[in-house]
Amino acid sequence: MSLKTNAKFNGMLAAKSAALVFVLMLGTVSLFADMTYEGARSITGPYLAILGASATAVGLVAGLGELIGYGLRLVTGYISDKTRQYWAITIIGYAVNLLAVPLLALAGRWEIAAVLMIMERLGKAIRTPARDVMVSHATVQMGRGWGFGVYEALDQIGALTGPLVVAAVLYLKGNYQAGFAVLLIPAVMALVVLIAARLKYPRPADFEPAAVKLETKGFTGAFWVYLAGVALVAAAYADFPLIAFHFEKASVVSSGWIPVFYALAMGVDAVAAMGFGRLFDKIGIKTLAIVALISAFFAPFVFMGGFAFALLGMALWGIGMGAQESIMKAAVANMVPVEKRGTAYGIFNTGYGVFWFLGSAAMGMLYDVSIPCLVAFSVLLQMASIPIFLRAGKEKK
Repeated sequence: MSLKTNAKFNGMLAAKSAALVFVLMLGTVSLFADMTYEGARSITGPYLAILGASATAVGLVAGLGELIGYGLRLVTGYISDKTRQYWAITIIGYAVNLLAVPLLALAGRWEIAAVLMIMERLGKAIRTPARDVMVSHATVQMGRGWGFGVYEALDQIGALTGPLVVAAVLYLKGNYQAGFAVLLIPAVMALVVLIAARLKYPRPADFEPAAVKLETKGFTGAFWVYLAGVALVAAAYADFPLIAFHFEKASVVSSGWIPVFYALAMGVDAVAAMGFGRLFDKIGIKTLAIVALISAFFAPFVFMGGFAFALLGMALWGIGMGAQESIMKAAVANMVPVEKRGTAYGIFNTGYGVFWFLGSAAMGMLYDVSIPCLVAFSVLLQMASIPIFLRAGKEKK
């Protein structure tokens, strides 16, 4: 091997290693962030009730928060592309997202708590598209599916740990205020690691080789076809609160086992994100068709089976969630030019959120009418996404 070739090889290894460190750092930020706001979300409902909010108010606050959390991403994604201030937008978003949580401990009225809950969702809307763009730059060095899969695995560790930390605080005779206050620790840790990543890697775009800039008026047909498949999957997926509601109402699973089932799903989510991420780097969007074929059967097992089948159904549910949070984002990065990636992630997240909301509302109504109809709705929509993903993969070529 010549000196020139050897130097080039070493340079590639160094770039790949740096990109991995960057993904791990942002993944660690997400881990601590998820500990913070997922821990909070596990108790915000009863906390609002204690402060005097009605069930209607709780539902409206949760719904408005999610609407803002997804809908605003269309705007913030566009702004991030126009300004190219990805770091600044990400840091501002995380600060708003995370610091709103421990402040809940000081809320003396449910109206104040509601504002803080909405602020938390607002912060997430601000930072998500810009953050995803930066992660996409680094993942090109290691395979986008694997990179986003590793990121999602760390994210889910936080999502699992946060509620357990809050549960431990409550178990040790702490009140809800103490639970929110403890979450200041992971919130600060997330911001510290985020600032460290900003100082160490000020220009994440350098991870991605410069491409020839093409003048395009919009996104490709493959992108819109792909989003149609994503919309079907999002609409077909049942929220865990509905699943937990069914477990309790139908006495399929006792109250003590419900968090265990959720923990199992989150563990499967993390493993599936990395495994299917690797597969995505080899065969592309066809991976999503495989995932949809597998996860489509979570609904009959969860809503129509006993304890053992419900457990299997939650594992299948976790597989689908792992793919949705990792390789779906990886596919977006491969479909759009870098200068429009923030906008693309904004469109992706907004569409995903809107159809998730519509599907959840539909399944909630179907549950009261006919559980078999709910199951059919979920299975058929996921099956319908399979040919769409296959078509998107062909059009991309």
